[in-house]
Amino acid sequence: MMNSLNTLRTPVSLTDTPQPPPVAHETAVSAKHAQLTCVLLGNPNAGKTCIFNSLTGSRQRVANYPGVTVSVKESTVRHADHTFTVIDLPGTYSLSAYSIEEMIVQSYLLDQKPDVVINVVDVTNLERNLYLTTQLIELGLPTVVALNMSDEARNQGIAVDHDKLGRLLGVPFVPTVGNRGIGLSELLDTAVAVAEGTSDIVRRVPVNYGEDVEQQIALVEQRIEAAPDLIERYGKRWLAIHLLEKDKTVCEVIASHPKGPAILAARDAAAQYLESVLQEDIPSLFAERRYGFVRGAVRETVRMSVEQNIKISDVIDAVVTHRLLGLPIFIAFLWLMFKATFSFGEIPMGWIEFGVRRFGAVAAGVLPEGFLRGLVVDGVINGVGSVIIFLPNILILFFFISLMEDTGYMARAAFIMDRVMHTLGLHGKSFIPMVMGFGCNVPAILATRTLENRSDRLLTILISPLMSCTARLPVYILLAGTFFAAHATLVIFGIYALGIALAILVGQLFRRTLFRGEAMPFVMELPPYRIPLLRSVLLHVWDRAYLFIRKVGTVILLATIVIWVICSFPKQFPGSENIRESIRQLEATAVSTDNSAELNRLKTEFAEQQLRYSFAGRLGEQVAPILRPMGLGWKEGLALLTGIAAKETVVSTLGVLYQAGADADESSESLRAALRNSGLTPASALAMMVIVLIYVPCLGTITIIRRETGSRRWTLFAVTYSCVLAWVVGFTIYHIARLFNL
Repeated sequence: MMNSLNTLRTPVSLTDTPQPPPVAHETAVSAKHAQLTCVLLGNPNAGKTCIFNSLTGSRQRVANYPGVTVSVKESTVRHADHTFTVIDLPGTYSLSAYSIEEMIVQSYLLDQKPDVVINVVDVTNLERNLYLTTQLIELGLPTVVALNMSDEARNQGIAVDHDKLGRLLGVPFVPTVGNRGIGLSELLDTAVAVAEGTSDIVRRVPVNYGEDVEQQIALVEQRIEAAPDLIERYGKRWLAIHLLEKDKTVCEVIASHPKGPAILAARDAAAQYLESVLQEDIPSLFAERRYGFVRGAVRETVRMSVEQNIKISDVIDAVVTHRLLGLPIFIAFLWLMFKATFSFGEIPMGWIEFGVRRFGAVAAGVLPEGFLRGLVVDGVINGVGSVIIFLPNILILFFFISLMEDTGYMARAAFIMDRVMHTLGLHGKSFIPMVMGFGCNVPAILATRTLENRSDRLLTILISPLMSCTARLPVYILLAGTFFAAHATLVIFGIYALGIALAILVGQLFRRTLFRGEAMPFVMELPPYRIPLLRSVLLHVWDRAYLFIRKVGTVILLATIVIWVICSFPKQFPGSENIRESIRQLEATAVSTDNSAELNRLKTEFAEQQLRYSFAGRLGEQVAPILRPMGLGWKEGLALLTGIAAKETVVSTLGVLYQAGADADESSESLRAALRNSGLTPASALAMMVIVLIYVPCLGTITIIRRETGSRRWTLFAVTYSCVLAWVVGFTIYHIARLFNL
């Protein structure tokens, strides 16, 4: 790690005279240095995480919309004689610490002082992306620019003279195609050369902000010279510029310094002078000059072919984001997604169901009758098997979600919902975490870090769990397939639509009561459409399958064992000996049709009574009074309690509970038959699905809410309001359904 990066930050005279010749870094890492810390930094959706994955072999989340990387990720890669520690920082548009990701990036760069920064830019949006590059130049860190998506630029008729651009800005540029690994070896070679000070392109090329601004920067720098410790860490020029821009983090650092009052006084005087002379607010002034600097470099080095006319993206967007057609198209896509999930998943579900049934039969034949066989067959295989059969449905749903993300349609969905989100005092950017919630609520809540305003983040966190994650899907498929077989797709689609509608209504209520005020303005970014790579989509689907199977093999397995145990003990209950004695007498007599029917009746009665008086039955009875107004019993109550750990365990719990007394095995059809004979009605099944949609998020989501809000109070509020809302909506849906004789 370099210890004297401040030498790179030493300001130089800004005039219109030619720049000095290229110089090697005075802080160069030794040519024999085998360890290098490399930071990947860039605008959202520039392909930064894609390059990270290609370099390191990691499987970090990659999608074609902004805001995927919301935390720092790290991995290691060997190249030639060097070992790179590669850090993937959150996507950011600038180094001014306003949003959370900007604060994370700024803090990391200043505190960790990486050996080299790889600035990933989208070459198809070069002018916008190079704004961040100018700030890296001001910061003085050794930088290499990856001109990513070079293949798309060629297809769009964009030609970049990257050598000339690099010499103009004083940082080397390397064309890359991140998702195919093209140019990455050269990128690492260049990173080594920059870190070791052997690149002949690197030189100091600061942005010239004009005579008036430069004079005031110099005056602020004079005051900063009284604080050499600050210069050592930040550099005079960088500090002066960010003070004038009123960077919140920098201002706080200066205010806490002994020399702070004098420095801030000089800043205030300089800012007042510039605003009076130039009649423009300071942050806008700096942004304008940086864009002017970039624009000049781009015009010198970028050529557009005459064949480039209307982009295909623009043609598609004219239809899918149309103010009248956009929403119906989005709704139709969601309906198609759920239809495919339910219909196409039925055949592989049958295969898995058959395999689980055969496995249970083999286990029952091998194991002796008693506790162990009951635990393995009725507990583990029955419980876990009732969940694992839904794996095809989850994979199909996630396949569609991956297509939405990788093609760029997810960002269009946020754009379409922008008008709806404004009714909550939010903007369409908040809808991206909510749509991510269709996959899992945990990354959805993490994605709220891309929202600049704390009130926006809190509101989005509170309503995001109303988006129905894939963990709830097995419950919907089980109940909808049992009670609404002919209209299962429509029912499941309706449950998802209800979640969106409730998020909007609850958001409006919270905005008008808890989070009053308007949301910060934000321009929606619409990335270009891209043909999704099959490898990328399959990796997403595989990652989801792995997470699901891992949950089945850990949380759900443990839950089913615990549930079976508390369902099986104690063995004694009032009247148990009388029923046992009657069973023994019938088994000892000659077998007849009447005896067989009576024997089965007594065994069923014994199993039901034993279950009712078990620890699980007693626990379920505590919840039953709350659910009874919706036609649900203690078994459903116990299933909902276990669902707090993971929503899939609702199905496995029902599988364990309903196998007793219904003579049901682990198969979906047997469980469905048991549910039909349980006294549940279509109306109560609807209420159950609605409660699963709304009530307490899973433990993982609750943990993330606590971490992201930093507040026990907000976490408790999220849990409490969701339970109350679940009961109210479930009760309402149940009684409306009964009016229609369901």
